[in-house]
This record gives sequence, C-alpha cells and structure tokens, in this order.
Amino acid sequence: MINPASPTALPKLDEATEKMQTRLCRLVGRAIADYHLIEDGDKVMVCLSGGKDSYGLLDILLVLQQRAPIRFDLIAVNLDQRQPGFPEQVLPQYLAGRGIPFHIEARDTYSIVKRLIPEGETTCSLCSRLRRGHLYRIATELGATKIALGHHRDDIVETLFLNLFYTGKLKAIPPKLRSKDGRHLVIRPLALVKEADLARYAELRNFPIIPCDLCGSQEDLKRKKVKAFLQEWESGSPGCSDSIAAALTNVAPSLLMDERLFDFKSLTATTTDQPEGDVWLDQDPTNHESVEASPQPIEFLR
Repeated sequence: MINPASPTALPKLDEATEKMQTRLCRLVGRAIADYHLIEDGDKVMVCLSGGKDSYGLLDILLVLQQRAPIRFDLIAVNLDQRQPGFPEQVLPQYLAGRGIPFHIEARDTYSIVKRLIPEGETTCSLCSRLRRGHLYRIATELGATKIALGHHRDDIVETLFLNLFYTGKLKAIPPKLRSKDGRHLVIRPLALVKEADLARYAELRNFPIIPCDLCGSQEDLKRKKVKAFLQEWESGSPGCSDSIAAALTNVAPSLLMDERLFDFKSLTATTTDQPEGDVWLDQDPTNHESVEASPQPIEFLR
C-alpha cells in the first residue's frame, strides 16, 4: 500500500476534456446528493479494475474531493485475480504517478473459477461472488466506510432487461446497497452516467486501459445480447434509453402485480380521492424528466 501525503495536483485539461469532465462531475454529484452516497468523513474504497468505467469513477471522485463542501478520503483498490496476461505493473505505475493512495491485492480466483466452471460456460457469476467477498474483507481491513463500484447507467438498464428476459424479476442495480451482513455499503456514483460518455472521457484522458476479456471473450453472454438489443432499439427510437432510465425512478406499485408492494386484497372503493390508482393513467407516457436538464441544485458541489 502507498500512502502519499497528498495527491498530485489535478492536470490542466484542454477544452473538450474539461467540458466532458464538467458534465460527468454534474451527473456524479447529482447521484451522490440524491442518494446520499458519500458523507462527511467517509473513507471511500474505489474498486479499480483497469477498465474505462473504474478509471473514470476514480478520476471524477478525485475532482469532486477538491470541490465538494464535505471532506472524504479515497483509496483505490485493485484485486489482481491472477488472470493470465494481466499486466500487473500498469495500475501501480498509474496510481503512484498521480499520488493516489492505493492497495493492490493478489488472489488467485481465476484458477478456482476455471476449475469449477465447465469450459464454454459463463464464469462471470462465480467470479463476481469471489471478488465481492475479497473486496468486503479488504474494505474492513482498510477501514473503508463505502465501497465504490464503476457500474454506469447502461449497466443498470441492461441488468433490468436481463432480469425481465431471463429471471422473471423486475429488478436492476441500485445506486446504494447494504451487504447481507450489514457491515458494508456499496455505492455506484456513476448511476446516472452513460457508458458512451465514460468511453469518450477515457479516450480524452488517455487512461492506460487494461482489456476486460483476459478470461475469454464469452461472446454468447446474455448481457451482450441485451446490450445489442438495446442499442438497436435506441437507434430505431432515439431517446428511449433515457425514458427507460427515468422509469427506474418513477415506479407505480399499484399498476404492477406484486402484492408485497401494494395491498390489492384490501383495495375497496371509497368516496375520497386516493394517491394511487388511475391517476397514473392520466400522465403523459412520453413526459419523462431528463436528469441533466433538471433545474434542481446539486448540493454536493460548491
């Protein structure tokens, strides 16, 4: 682990990069404020894989750390899962060069996954569980109060459709989640950020990207099929991805069918106006609010 006294100064950016950084700071700041992702005194463990998303997450949090009206610490953590070909020197060099506190831990989960999962089958689920267990342990050892992951808006929407198509569940990925044992809080500050913006920012910032297919391309992954489906849908109906993302924050339990969320059994006619029911049917289905266009102030930013 390296603990410099303070990170190096943020680099001066060209106009295009600064514009994109401002956009991402606004969206991340909005997510942090809306969902109370980071609070004064937090020590945030940023999980860094070497992909564009986690690099972008760390970079934007470093900017917000200097601009936010609260104090919080950051430490970058990478779990080296001993995948063949993983360039283990890339992340330490990058982090040390920027003066960012970090911790690199090597755990051979790759061999465990390859031993337990038959050839050709998807390894992501087991790999994710093993990685999550180690990250929780590391967070405890480092005294981290929050664990920040790099899932973005596209990940959330794709997960929604994966569950719709393949599991029969209406669920996605939340911006904030408590671990089963209650000891850890996982946050996703990129929850409002589009993948395309992160890809462009990574290109502008020239992050030393580590390929994410070291374990095999697994082209038949259901997630890739869903991603292609959503891209085709967006191409044919521009703006529909914005509407889908907005729908996740605008749920009408009384118009679904889950009796755990709404008491259908005791629903009876009354003589007074009610907050649920057909009032939802009167709303314009195309009138969804854009996160970026919202006039609400972002209190997390100065």
